[in-house]
Amino acid sequence: MKSFVIPEIYKSNIIGKIKEARRTKDKLKKDFTPTVLDFGSIKFLIARHFGFCYGVENAVEIAYKTINENPDKRIFFLSEMIHNPDVNADLLSQGVKFLMDTKGNQLIDWQELKPEDAVVVPAFGTTIEIQQQLSSLGIDPYKYDTTCPFVEKVWNRAGQIGERGYSIVVHGKPNHEETRATFSHSKQNAPTVVVNDLKEAELLAKYIIRELPKEQFYTDFAGQYSEGFDPERDLNRIGVVNQTTMLASDTQGIADYLKKVIVEHHKAQPAEVERYFANTRDTLCYATNDNQEATYALLENEADLAVVVGGYNSSNTTHLVELCEQKLSTFFIQSHESILDKNLIKRYDLHKKQEVMSEFLAEKEKTTIMLTCGASCPDAVMEAVLLKILSFFNTTKEIDEVLSTL
Repeated sequence: MKSFVIPEIYKSNIIGKIKEARRTKDKLKKDFTPTVLDFGSIKFLIARHFGFCYGVENAVEIAYKTINENPDKRIFFLSEMIHNPDVNADLLSQGVKFLMDTKGNQLIDWQELKPEDAVVVPAFGTTIEIQQQLSSLGIDPYKYDTTCPFVEKVWNRAGQIGERGYSIVVHGKPNHEETRATFSHSKQNAPTVVVNDLKEAELLAKYIIRELPKEQFYTDFAGQYSEGFDPERDLNRIGVVNQTTMLASDTQGIADYLKKVIVEHHKAQPAEVERYFANTRDTLCYATNDNQEATYALLENEADLAVVVGGYNSSNTTHLVELCEQKLSTFFIQSHESILDKNLIKRYDLHKKQEVMSEFLAEKEKTTIMLTCGASCPDAVMEAVLLKILSFFNTTKEIDEVLSTL
């Protein structure tokens, strides 16, 4: 796999050694058991896979290369390059400006751009409409494009099955940048509708089997279907693709459910299934899947609590938090600065959608902590969190001694 040039500020000697030790012993990535760092009074169980994925490293490399090679140009990003506050803050500190927020609201008017400006497309990709807007201003939308190759793979697959007469069901968060981009690209070739979760998929199924009137569809899925979408015509043959940062198990669950519904509706024989339902298993992102599988394996162990690090608006990180919350007390934090002291932490509550103050580490003879982070979280941030927690304990071993046993 390609090696990327990543700024030193995002690297970590400690995390680098952990990852290299696992790569050396498990070249085929078949062992999802966590890495154990035992310091005596505190033990860390670190997920097998975490941190910058291929798509994020690609985006980071292009972003900083653009800055370094264009000192005399104004540099704009369509929006946050990735959903990590440390990375975006560093980009802003170097003079970069964001044209939109993560919801697509305009921060800087298009008309302020000039043909000589550098405009960087974020890792989530962007819509056909925005690409056309940039072109109309004399700006090449592909010159500084950090779109993740796995996002583009989803677009290409949607295009392929669309050309074969299938409609596209996109599993994703309707307002997420990636889902907006995928929807835009998909609807060029096929009628497209977005479902946020299984509940919405179950609602969509009622239109597949004609249980609900056609007119109601446009209310139930307002803002989530392509122009001219006709549920009676366009839900006879479908394929499911996803926002790559969704839970792979959720996407597969939705695909399996809709497949069962449409097959039963058409009374299709096994040989006829693909006539009504396209096979799109190959669109699931390997990195998202690896991080999620590593979290499942992490949760097979016993621990006192879990700490998940990443941007609060990071979809893939949010799903890791949801998995951990099912088993044990979980603290979703942005960085080591969220840990105020041993007994107090500022965490993000997914249900309240806000930061809250919580008690953190209880006094006990030995504490075991599960630790992981999202695909847009730098290794340096993970290291800082690990060292901050470690500083609260009187340990029997130095960190180099523990790392030497890996």
